[in-house]
Amino acid sequence: MVDMIKTRQCLLGVRTFLGVTSRIWSFFLYILRKHIRTIIQYQTVRYDILPLSPISRNGLNNVKRKILVLDLDETLIHSHHDGVLRPTVRPGTPPDFILKVVIDKHPVRFFVHKRPHVDFFLEVVSQWYELVVFTASMEIYGSAVADKLDNNKGILKRRYYRQHCTLDSDNAIPIKSWFSDPSDTALLNLLPMLDALRFTADVRSVLSRNLHQHRLW
Repeated sequence: MVDMIKTRQCLLGVRTFLGVTSRIWSFFLYILRKHIRTIIQYQTVRYDILPLSPISRNGLNNVKRKILVLDLDETLIHSHHDGVLRPTVRPGTPPDFILKVVIDKHPVRFFVHKRPHVDFFLEVVSQWYELVVFTASMEIYGSAVADKLDNNKGILKRRYYRQHCTLDSDNAIPIKSWFSDPSDTALLNLLPMLDALRFTADVRSVLSRNLHQHRLW
């Protein structure tokens, strides 16, 4: 009888130890993944902005500073909220930030993942264009995400939301939707084109060719 009690106590101790070890290991993996995502997001990337030649400077002075409208969801970020049964990101992947908003008097948490290199991308293109951020989502959500991306830099002041949507033709650059791929470089790939477009008087002459080819950046 005593041996049985000791055996049970031993098994209980082993289970407790394994449970604690499992939780510690899960927490360690969570921290490791978050650290890796941070390194990928903020790793040193280069897009050399060289001084303009006199000819290029004169050409840029002869065209108006253009507006660049940036889509939010699946272009700059990806997010999911508490009610999503099957999130598109791998379970355990830490978000870059969590937003808590109230929708229809119910608190909702959004887990937001930033597309790789989005901070560097915004820093560069804000020097070339007047930026506008757009989302078909609700304003209370879109505004909170834009605030986080702007980070008090004042580069995302102009914003449009679901209530501003109308169906119309536009001058768009297609970009593949992003959900969770940490090796994605689509935003970096766009920089040479956006750099060149700021010198054109009419971007449609270039973008219409790109759309005809259905190229996704």
